[in-house]
Amino acid sequence: MIMFFNKDLIWQKHAFLLLDFLGINVDKFLNFNDNSNPLVLLVWIVPMIIFVLYNQLIQLKITSYEIRKSLEKLNTFKEDTRKELLDYIKTTIKPTTDPSTKIDRYLEYFTIMPVDMDPNGIIPKIRHIMRSREDYTRLQVKSISSEMNSMDASKIENILEAVTTLHLLHKMVRHFYLTAKKQNNFPLILPLQMMIPFIMEEAEALKTAVSAFKQGQPIGDGIGPMIVGKMMLETEKRTAAFETVWSEKEFEGRKLYLMKAEGPSATVGRPGDALERIISENKPDIIVMVDAALKLEGEDSGTVSQGFGAAIGGIGTDRYQIEEVATKHKIPIYAIVIKQSIKEAITLMKKEIADSTEKVTLQIHEIIKDNTKPGQSVIVIGVGNTLGVSQ
Repeated sequence: MIMFFNKDLIWQKHAFLLLDFLGINVDKFLNFNDNSNPLVLLVWIVPMIIFVLYNQLIQLKITSYEIRKSLEKLNTFKEDTRKELLDYIKTTIKPTTDPSTKIDRYLEYFTIMPVDMDPNGIIPKIRHIMRSREDYTRLQVKSISSEMNSMDASKIENILEAVTTLHLLHKMVRHFYLTAKKQNNFPLILPLQMMIPFIMEEAEALKTAVSAFKQGQPIGDGIGPMIVGKMMLETEKRTAAFETVWSEKEFEGRKLYLMKAEGPSATVGRPGDALERIISENKPDIIVMVDAALKLEGEDSGTVSQGFGAAIGGIGTDRYQIEEVATKHKIPIYAIVIKQSIKEAITLMKKEIADSTEKVTLQIHEIIKDNTKPGQSVIVIGVGNTLGVSQ
């Protein structure tokens, strides 16, 4: 009995020392008087001591629970999109063999970037590796069925990329989550906690994108090709590069060279190669690029902005190619972008984005009139995925 009483006294002493260190008046804080029960003090102090001693562990458990829920949601997205892809292949392409094994093997493929210790000449290496992967993916998709047309093949390629990205996101989040949990390391899980909202936003966009690709309708990222494709109507289209077409048109005494990916397949073409070829035959005075761009929070979808430089996303190889050829020939590059969220960019095109077509076309004409004279020439490039957009 004496031993337990001494332990109570020790706990109370430590509790009072802690409150004294924090500058808290015990009597006022707890409203105690001389007849107060010491057990009441423990009811208040013990939780505080536990929280001080096990603060990080408690936060780790709470954060782990939240991340585990997101991880389960990611796993659902991954499995649902994989099933959607397989169902689409089986119902649309009707292959003679089960494509599941081939699709699952592709989901585990990886790409090793070239050594960047010496950055000189790294761009051609990256372009070579990425195009090798694209060519291999294209061959693998077409090997599912010999009767597959180019439109269906391009849609399956895009769906496969979305499923692969979801697969990778799930694996990375699971890795950091399990590592932090295994080590009971709260600081290790903090970066993941901060990134989870952005990861889930992208994951939800990719899941929704699968349905958009299956329908074969224009997506938000296709606004650039849609605008230039409309300008190309009633003109003769010629091949400029792989899955990329161009045509000529007159505008107030200027010659326009219009270029976009070849629709209505789901492709972005190869604008860098196409631009090099056109400039080698017809040197323009300016280049105008039209593309979708991610909006900032608070900006309205469909907002149009104008600037300078190569407006093109991706890994950067096409932008480097365009900048190189433009610099070599001293051709200024003007850019027009249509703002949208990441979800809007890869899902069915919204009305407010489609309604920007006329406004952008007028801005293209203004740039041409302000920066060129009659008799000069202009290249107008519509950048983006041209799914469902003809020319």
